[in-house]
Amino acid sequence: MKKNNTPVAPEDQSITPDKLGIFGNYFSILKVGNMLNKSGITKTKGASLLELFTIVFNLAFVGKNLFEGVVRNKKIGVGKDAVYDFLNSPRYNWRRFTLFLCSRIYILIKNLLDNSSEEVLIIDDSTYDRSRSKKVELLSKVYDHCTGRYLKGFRMLTLGWSDGNSFLGIDFALLSSKDEKNRYNEINPKIDKRTCGYKRRKEAITKSTELLEPMVKRAINLGIRAKYLVMDSWFSMPSAISTLRKHIHVICMLKDQWKWFYTYNGKKFRLSDLYGKLKKQRGPSQIKASVIVTLSDGNKARIIFVSCDTKRGWLAVLSTDVSIAEEEILRLYGKRWDIEVFFKMCKQHLKLVKEIQIRNYDCLIGHTSLVIARYNILSLFQREGIDQRSFGDIFRACNEELTNITFIEALKRIIQLATATLRKAHKLSDKVITAMFDVIMGQAAIYFGLSDNKRPQLAGVLG
Repeated sequence: MKKNNTPVAPEDQSITPDKLGIFGNYFSILKVGNMLNKSGITKTKGASLLELFTIVFNLAFVGKNLFEGVVRNKKIGVGKDAVYDFLNSPRYNWRRFTLFLCSRIYILIKNLLDNSSEEVLIIDDSTYDRSRSKKVELLSKVYDHCTGRYLKGFRMLTLGWSDGNSFLGIDFALLSSKDEKNRYNEINPKIDKRTCGYKRRKEAITKSTELLEPMVKRAINLGIRAKYLVMDSWFSMPSAISTLRKHIHVICMLKDQWKWFYTYNGKKFRLSDLYGKLKKQRGPSQIKASVIVTLSDGNKARIIFVSCDTKRGWLAVLSTDVSIAEEEILRLYGKRWDIEVFFKMCKQHLKLVKEIQIRNYDCLIGHTSLVIARYNILSLFQREGIDQRSFGDIFRACNEELTNITFIEALKRIIQLATATLRKAHKLSDKVITAMFDVIMGQAAIYFGLSDNKRPQLAGVLG
């Protein structure tokens, strides 16, 4: 019977661990496997720990969610139960892993800094929309500041670091609601109260302002030497500013709340009343007024009133460091925008929320930690290459990298089959066959537009 030599389409191996592409080197440099072990994230069900991490890490870069990439994909080397156990365990300390990874990337980026005074910490929150869910653990009603409406989900309180060029996610808390009336579901009563998972659940029903100081202290203990913490008006209550000022200078936008007072010339004023007492600068100047006030804790702070096109015509920015110029305060506050870009990129490109549909709170924590890991490693990739492309362009380039590797695997199988056929049918020497395919490889590289760093992979398919 005649043997069929028709090339068979290669198996879909696009998310197996050996298809990391450009990330393989970073996993080795950062010692990701070692960090997982130190974080109590240990081997389960016979699968390699790094293998499980890599499979989930790669999902965003191959355009698949957890169901398509793991549950329905029979080509990966591990079972779906092992992957779910990897994400669902309440004993895994994902916060420690995120801190370890950020610390190592921070050290590498810090060596590239020209001016350490540009470093700032940024804190903000963003909605974690699960509007189509019903039985997700600790699901609650949260307010979306962008739309002005309530939705079902969580608030993702995040602390990050920026030098104006790169942003790193340091820490996060996935918040439900402190008010029991706003929570659709409660904590799973079967959770062991000694585990990291239970502590994260208790954190989820804590007031967000109570979590600011622990987050900042963890960042400082990590070795991050930022001089300023930048935050929006949602966290600018005097009590929070006084607490954070013990650890780091604060620069924040202010809200005109009737309970918040600032002492000027021995008298207490609301923010709007204080603005009315000050002499305004004439002309097109952006800064309309500036004043040094005393906060409720007795410390001095500078408040700068800036013109804007809102109904009241001004915004107020506070700095607990009164020694720096007004323009410098505004410039440093402008770095807060980096965390908005972080949220947008995580949701748009790195599949935050969209990648996984599950009810377990631990799985949400594990998934979010992996998304932050993706962003931080891409930030390092962009910074080390002095890459001027946008974050979205870099994401698409990494996606293309993995696609090229899959193409090379397919071509390798075809070449090996063709080589065996030539040896058998025409009795050609290996030297002649190699010379023939060297020409083919060169033309293929030109035709498919592969860059120089891809050609060694293409040229080595015969090996």
